[in-house]
Formats: sequence, structure tokens, C-alpha cells
Amino acid sequence: MILRTHTCGELRESHINQPVSLNGWVNSYRDHGGLIFIDLRDRYGLTQLVFDKEDGAAQAILDNADKLRSEDCIGVSGTVRKRIGGENPKLPTGKIELVVTALEVFNKTANPPFLPDDYSALPNEELRLTHRYLDLRRPSMQKILSTRHHVYKTTRNYFDENGFLEVETPVLYKSTPEGAREFLVPCRNVPGTFYALPQSPQLFKQILMMSGCDRYMQICRCFRDEDPRADRQPEFTQIDLEMSFVRREQVMQMMEGFVRRLWKEIFNYDVPPLQRMSYRDALEHYGIDRPDTRYDLRIKDISETAAKTDFKVFKDALAKGADRPAFNSKRGVVKALRVPGGADKLTRKVTDGYAEFVKKFGAGGVAVVKVIKGEDGGPKLDTGIAKFLEPIKADFMAATGAQIGDTVLFLADVYAIATKAAGELRQQVARDMGLVPKHGEAGASGTAMTTPTGPWNFLWVIDFPMFEKNKETGKWVAMHHPFTAPRDDQRDLFVNADVNDDDTIESILSAGYDIVLNGSEIAGGSVRIHDPAVQGKVFALLGLTPEQAKEKFSFLLEALSYGAPPHAGVAFGLDRLVMHLCGTDNIRDVIPFPKTQIGADLMTKAPSSATDKQLKELHVASTWVPEARAEGSGPRAEG
Repeated sequence: MILRTHTCGELRESHINQPVSLNGWVNSYRDHGGLIFIDLRDRYGLTQLVFDKEDGAAQAILDNADKLRSEDCIGVSGTVRKRIGGENPKLPTGKIELVVTALEVFNKTANPPFLPDDYSALPNEELRLTHRYLDLRRPSMQKILSTRHHVYKTTRNYFDENGFLEVETPVLYKSTPEGAREFLVPCRNVPGTFYALPQSPQLFKQILMMSGCDRYMQICRCFRDEDPRADRQPEFTQIDLEMSFVRREQVMQMMEGFVRRLWKEIFNYDVPPLQRMSYRDALEHYGIDRPDTRYDLRIKDISETAAKTDFKVFKDALAKGADRPAFNSKRGVVKALRVPGGADKLTRKVTDGYAEFVKKFGAGGVAVVKVIKGEDGGPKLDTGIAKFLEPIKADFMAATGAQIGDTVLFLADVYAIATKAAGELRQQVARDMGLVPKHGEAGASGTAMTTPTGPWNFLWVIDFPMFEKNKETGKWVAMHHPFTAPRDDQRDLFVNADVNDDDTIESILSAGYDIVLNGSEIAGGSVRIHDPAVQGKVFALLGLTPEQAKEKFSFLLEALSYGAPPHAGVAFGLDRLVMHLCGTDNIRDVIPFPKTQIGADLMTKAPSSATDKQLKELHVASTWVPEARAEGSGPRAEG
């Protein structure tokens, strides 16, 4: 068997006249009469092979070479020479070629459903996921796997240098109410009982702090039975950590250092100090708690100015919850989004589409006005609600900062709806106006990766509310999770608050923090509760009786009573980190074996049914009726 002495991306002019052996896959085949050229590929690169009859190649070798086709797996031996047919500057190995004197075909390929190259049009994702082993051969996918490995390596090195212990926590877990739906695993040895797969190691890492571990880190698998989307999977990977005897500032400094280290090692890019923004400012100016600050469209609250108009939509909105405090979710507001240059670029058809777009987020529609040049050369309000704003034109121009050539879009409703709709509209307008940078437009130069992405707009978002109302049940839920502590200066206010005082509860701020990158949350964490009185109050507010809390969290509550230290932590979404580093917006691109939108593995055909024998051993019965498939309520394949 021919075993390689070098990789297909390794050979250079310094190897000329040396005997070498290579292993890999046939990437391309070209027959030039007496010469056969083959590009051999492995994960390191490409090398051009030459089968040359005049250089003494045996006829049997030439005959076998003539039968090679793309994706055949082979081994070759030969001598390196200077590339005769002209250099290929696009390849690191483009100055040499290997004259083959021995050939071994390890495996002839069947006709592949697609060729794993990055130059032709990609087949549809369903086909690529079904044959993931072929898809992963693409150089771009190999680069993603390499980057993912680099992230693992850098993570472990950084946290080891900072005194963290890597500790594994259980995958078979106790079911706990942490927000998302859990995957359950029946226990064969105890009929009628179930494990849950962990949504995160949250409780165990807190227990580790109470166990004296002091600093914990783990690259762990997490599981949530949620509807997948482009940046979410039912199983995913976190960089998880926890620290004792710290407050928020120390954790943020540690995490910021990790981000700098990661981007420096992978891109040779120096991340500047991360800006900080409060949750309230994020909602006020961007309408979302993970703002994309790469473009400067800003939302403004113009409620005071809007109140001076006779526009009924504004007046009706502002009448809602007028007695509630500012920023209260049920207080009426009017939000404005100024779009520079929008008067020419945003047509009536487009703005009418925005009115329909915001209805998905509960808003009634979008009011519009354009600022054009009047006959006197000054600004004139045109179209939409211009007649209602004309009497207060000066106030309107001052409040919005509008200039000639702009379009201004308005949303009027209670704070929660208007803010959410304005934030989503801002992102849609940015896409329509071409304001969202494409990957690579402002990447670092001279970087470790051959194709830098970017630009990189990092941001800390802090001072989240501790609680929010569930839209379906109307009950309070923890915005992060039920073990998040209030901000230090909010502790007494929270402990003494009446659980029925909605306005006060809504105003309590947590000691939580998120890192946002280009509009995507890449990390989130908080200071944890180490005071049993505070933890008990949280459980009560969430509707858990002391008996229910003890049943679900007895081990945590007991641990809190035995000298629990102040502690805090964070978790990075490793898959999202790799998405940004590799310049893709599809999380399935950066997971070696991902699931589809319905949680299916097309390659292995998982999930699959269990046999009656397996179900009987697990003391589980299936209630699914096969006929339901025809009615659309049963499992189906990804289409």
C-alpha cells in the first residue's frame, strides 16, 4: 500500500527532484494525449499529478490512470519537478507537479450525486445533507472544520492559562423548568421515570461553585426541543464557564479577553474594547436586545411631538396606558425610523409592503412621510401623513433629524409592540437599502485565515429586566433563567416588592450580560443567586410553591444553604462563533452533522421508529396513529 510522505498542500519548489508519495481523491482529470493530468485533493490542498509516457511510466500505470475519475480514492508515488505547463498562482503548490511512477487505486467511486468542489453551483441543501460525507469533502467545509478545531484549541488554552478546570457534567439529567422544551429519555431500570437531556449545564456548574471548584470550563453539548431556525439547532455546543467570588465586572473582563484572544489567533485582528449598551438603550434606538450596529439607522421615540398632531392613529396609541411609567410595556408610544435617501429608493410598493410586514409582530401598519425639496428650496413633506405633520413641520424635523431626500416611517402602539415592530422593520429597511455589509467587505488584512470576514461590531448589552410576561399565559418568566440575580442595587427593591405589583416587578434589573456581534448574540450570562431568600422570591414570582421548588430543585436549594459563594458565569454559543468566523449565516454549515428544520438527520434517517420490543423494555407505549401521517399530523420527511 502506498502511504503518503507529504500532503497535497505541502509541496513547494524546495521539494523538486525529491521522491514523494501522496494520498487523496481525484479532484479533476484532463487527458492531453500522451499526458494525463490529475489534480489530487486532500484536506490540505491540491497537487497536480502528471502521468507522462515519455518519462518512463509503465503502460499499466497509464492504463489505470486513464480510467480514473473524480472522487476515486488513490495513492501515488513519484518525483517532484518544476511545473512545465506554466505556474498556477491560485494554488500554493502551483509551481510544482508530481511525475507519477506508481499508482494504487484504493477505492473506485460510484457515480456521485454531486461533486464536492467550491467552483460549480451548489446542489440543494437536502441533497448535500443526505450525502454529508461528500459535502464535507469540499475545501470550504474542510476549512470550517479546521476553524472549529482552532476555536476548541484556543478556548482550552485561554481558560487553562486563567486557572479554569475543565469538568464534564452529566448528559442524562433531571427535568427542570428552564424555559425551553426538553428531550426526555425513558429509564428502563425505573419504569415510568425519565431523564432529560440538559438545555445547559446551568445547575451543575453552580453546584461546582458551591463545591469549591472556583473556576469551571467545559465545551459541552446542549439540547432543546425547539423549532429550529437558521441559527438554531436542537443539539448545539456551548463554551460554558463559571467563576466564584466575582461580580459582573470580573466576568465581563475575562470574556472580553477571550474574544480578543480568539480573533487575534484566527484573524490576527485586534478587537477594540467592547462598547457597552443598556438593554433599555438597545430597545430605544434599535428595537432589539441584540442590535446590529454596522449601520446607523436609529429608531426615535417621537411621542411628545406626535401628540401635537391631529392624526387619529397617533392619538389613539398615545392614549393607551398613559398613566403607566415611561418604557412600560403597556404605555402607548410613537416610534419613528428616518431612512436617509429613502425618498428616492423606497417606492410606494415597498412602503406598502412594510405595512404588511409589521403586522407579523402585532403592529397595525406603518405611516409614511417623505421629505422633498419645495418650490422655495426648503423641505416639503409629501405623501402619506404629510398633511397631519405639516402644521408641526419644524418640530417634526427637529425630533427626527429628517433632511431633504429622506423617508420617515412611523409605528404607533403600546411600547412592547411598537418597539418590537420598529426593530424588525429597521433590519428589513437596512437590507432593502443595501446597508448591511457583506462578509469580507472590511475584514482584517494579512490575517491567519485566507478569507477574512467582518466587519466586527462587538457590543456588551447589560441591565436586562429580570422578568418578562409570557405572551400566551400572561405569567412572569425569567428573561435569562430563574437563577439570575438582580443587579446589586436592585436586591432590596426586589425582595420587598409585592409579587402582584406588575410595574415594580417589570422595573427590576438583573445582573445579566450578553455579547452581541453584528446583530447576533454570541454569549450570554449573569451573576447567579447565592442568597436563598432571593432564590425563594424568584420561585414564588414564577408561580412555584415552596413544595414545588423543593421537588424540582432540592439539591440546589440545599447547596445554597451550606455556605454558597457569590458566583457568576456565561456561555458562548460555539456554533454561532464559528458562523461568524467563517462568514456564513446558516448554522448547519458549521456543524459537521446537523439536523434539518424539522430536526431530521437526512444522512442516517434519524429520528426513526422503535420496535415493539424496545418500547416494551422501556415501559413506553406510542400513541401515534399511522393514519395521522395522511392528515399531516405525523412525522414527515424534509421536503
